[in-house]
Amino acid sequence: MPNSGEAVTRRTEARGEEGSAFVLSRGVVVLFAIACGAAVANVYFSQPLLVTMGQDLAMSPALVGSVVTLTHVGYGLGLFFLVPLGDVADRRRLIVAQLLLLVVALTVVAAAHSATILLAGMAATGLLAVVTQTLVAFAASLAPPAGRGRVVGLVTSGVVIGILLARTASGLLADLAGWRTVYLASASLTALLALVLYRVLPRRSDAPPTTLRYGQLLRSTVTLFARERLLRLRALFGLLIFAAFSTLWSSVALPLSEAPYFLSHSAIGALGLIGVAGALAATVAGRLNDRGLSRRTTGIALALLTASWLPLAFTRSSLWALVVGVVLLDLAVQAVHVTNQTLIYALHPDAGSRLIGGYMVFYSIGSATGAIAATSLYTVAGWGAVCVLGAAFSCLGLALWAFARHGAPAPADATRPGGRHPLAEEPPDAVSTGAPRRRPQYRCRPPG
Repeated sequence: MPNSGEAVTRRTEARGEEGSAFVLSRGVVVLFAIACGAAVANVYFSQPLLVTMGQDLAMSPALVGSVVTLTHVGYGLGLFFLVPLGDVADRRRLIVAQLLLLVVALTVVAAAHSATILLAGMAATGLLAVVTQTLVAFAASLAPPAGRGRVVGLVTSGVVIGILLARTASGLLADLAGWRTVYLASASLTALLALVLYRVLPRRSDAPPTTLRYGQLLRSTVTLFARERLLRLRALFGLLIFAAFSTLWSSVALPLSEAPYFLSHSAIGALGLIGVAGALAATVAGRLNDRGLSRRTTGIALALLTASWLPLAFTRSSLWALVVGVVLLDLAVQAVHVTNQTLIYALHPDAGSRLIGGYMVFYSIGSATGAIAATSLYTVAGWGAVCVLGAAFSCLGLALWAFARHGAPAPADATRPGGRHPLAEEPPDAVSTGAPRRRPQYRCRPPG
């Protein structure tokens, strides 16, 4: 069944041909990537600044820790309550409005003179930073079906770079001009991006508008998960790979700040520069998806993810081993992530925002699980146990891929003559209007 997403539906192709005259040039795709990276970076800016923030506002250690927690809670809420709006609203206006509100939230953080105002501003920042996912869904909707994987890969590379460079950039800027400057600079950049996107993006998406009310919109997100096996499968992949990703990045500073390295915070933050190599995997994976190699790409990437924990286990004795492990892990995670997003969007382009938003909820769950488990385990059993945990998440993903690969017959690929995606027989508005679904028609290949 996982191969069902590897074929592009005829319905999707028809919609891509019906679109407006707007041409998604490479420059616009790069703009999408920059905007995504700048927006998602706001979720991670605070991590190197917690001690300074706490001292400036006289916050207790427990209260300082809640800065990161509230930011991620806000982001998780935004994924479910805000991102689906992209399926019923003009995405251009929605994106610009969210970016302008994000400017306000960032300004509140920068001007905060009490813990209460700071925490409220950080929660609002996380909530509005989900504009990243609205941008991803919009870019996917504007891309031609045959090149959608490439576009999603390029845009996701911006997200990867934003996440990995956020800590380094905020640490350096805070050292130069104070922690408040980080958020003022981000607010200025966000305002500029809002203006540019307002002028560049088309006024409406190619996807036809739906007539769902807000409550129906949220319920339909749950309905999509109940109906689509591919969506559930890819969401589980997302949960497991980001649990492994978070296991590394939430705990790697601990052994590096101890003997024999005693690295400074700036040096540890620079490790994120190595992880930027994952952006390369995002673009390559997108192209492989366009060639119908989604299942194979997923399997190879999950195998690399599992293997990455072997060199990571030698972190205490070799920084080169750490570098190799980081590169392998980031390449693998981003390859699976781009594949997931490309496949689930193809299920129902008219519900792209709900699909992406719902999928990313599992990303948040996986990230939180990996972070909590890794830091707790390191205190009790050390770095070796953390690597075992990360390898366990990775092995579960690989086992799930192997089970799903052999657990169901594979439908014919729509890119081949006579091939058809199993959802191609479904009425286009089945999810949007609640119309009855037809049973999918499968055409099976011989084994192997």
